[in-house]
Amino acid sequence: MTDRKAESKLSREVVRNLTPDTPRTSGEKPVLSPVAYQIASQYAKDTNSPVMISGIMRIIEFLIIVLAGIAVFIIYVGPSASTLAQYSLAILATAVVTVVLLELTDSYQLAVMRDPFSKFGKLILVWSGAFAMMSLAAFFLKTSEDYSRVWFGTWYGSGLILFLVFRIVMSRLIRGWARNGKMERRAVIVGGGKPAEDLIRSIEQQPYNDIRICGVFDDRDAKRSPPIVAGYPKLGNISELIEFARIAQIDMLIVSLPITAEARVLSLLKKLWVLPVDIRLSAHNNHLQFRPRAYSYIGSVAMIDLFDKPINDWDSVAKRAFDIFFSVFGLIVFSPVILATAIAIKLESKGPVIFKQLRHGFNNEVIEVWKFRSMFTEMCDPTARNAVVKNDPRVTRVGRFIRKTSIDELPQFFNSLMGTLSLVGPRPHAIAAHTRNLLYNDVVDGYFARHRVKPGVTGWAQINGWRGEVDTDDKIKMRTEFDLYYIENWSLWFDLKILFLTPVRLLNTDNAY
Repeated sequence: MTDRKAESKLSREVVRNLTPDTPRTSGEKPVLSPVAYQIASQYAKDTNSPVMISGIMRIIEFLIIVLAGIAVFIIYVGPSASTLAQYSLAILATAVVTVVLLELTDSYQLAVMRDPFSKFGKLILVWSGAFAMMSLAAFFLKTSEDYSRVWFGTWYGSGLILFLVFRIVMSRLIRGWARNGKMERRAVIVGGGKPAEDLIRSIEQQPYNDIRICGVFDDRDAKRSPPIVAGYPKLGNISELIEFARIAQIDMLIVSLPITAEARVLSLLKKLWVLPVDIRLSAHNNHLQFRPRAYSYIGSVAMIDLFDKPINDWDSVAKRAFDIFFSVFGLIVFSPVILATAIAIKLESKGPVIFKQLRHGFNNEVIEVWKFRSMFTEMCDPTARNAVVKNDPRVTRVGRFIRKTSIDELPQFFNSLMGTLSLVGPRPHAIAAHTRNLLYNDVVDGYFARHRVKPGVTGWAQINGWRGEVDTDDKIKMRTEFDLYYIENWSLWFDLKILFLTPVRLLNTDNAY
């Protein structure tokens, strides 16, 4: 059995190679029951991710060690050029070793963060062990005489007090967040009946459980799947689950079906993989045994990872920092072009300089995207019902030039700063965008899977030539295929590559009108 990442990628390929059964939005939209809508609305706000909280704790505890060491150094030893570098190196090394030891001893697990009192002995031992290791290293390197013993002892004591106080404060905050729902992983159970009931009870029995079960969804009728499962209501069928997840901030879908029910599991995945959530298959009642690394766990409840939410937790923080930095950089570099374009548009025709259009964003949310106006005001098409074609009479002379050179997209740097767009990602399509009088999601099965990440100013499809008019089914199919490849293979280096290749590839203007 391969590791979880390989299995997750394999699952994607399996789903893609089948005939998908993605819910349509061009027809009637699934209508949630009043109860389901009320519950979904309660979970519409984001939560604090446990992964993010533990990461922030690592950073703060690193800083506590460093700042305590520097403060004692300044007070007792006194800052001097001859000793500053020497002491700084020791302080940084001790901070790194301490955080690494805390990590290796699982001191950043939720149970320890929530209740440090039960683990005080271990925390003090880890802290003392890190300082002992650094003392031993100094002894063997014959540098111990270069450091003040009073400084070292005072640093150890003051840092330990600050560390324990911080842990106590954070434990109170974490318990409060858990009580009021600000720190939890929201899960929906897919599939009802006895397997779902057993799974729910097993999850609820886990100590320090951060899973909040929001409800149960099942396609089967009430005879085979009762309306109440372990105290949780069945909120609808799988198509309604898609709509529920669009409203609620769901983190995880747990499929409570036996792994041997292969046909039904794959049928569910063909519908669910378009959502930006983790999808897990419960191994709670399965008798098949896999290698331990094939599983993830909720407490001691084993799960098989089928899909992971893309660009999540610290990856999303890194990508947001990337967007802000390069958006500010782009606005500075292109500010003369932006100013000149605004003046040219204003001089040629009446109307606003900026054209705002509603498009599909992350998780199918409707967002407003900015562009320089390239058409005569009275002929603008906010819905993009009629795509721009070659020699389109609606386009102004300035508009033809800025569309050809993609200068009309420069205001989207502001969208990126505001957070509605990312710099790199699948290009956002207009809500009414279509080909052959069919909406894109009617042409491409699994089309909405491209909305699992935030859309971008530029993207992998665009730099590979899939830009401009979409007048055939193949064009939107290829765009979607490149977008999905980007989502599955995302990294900051990939974003950087796309960003720097964009100006070069935009020199090919054959498909831009």
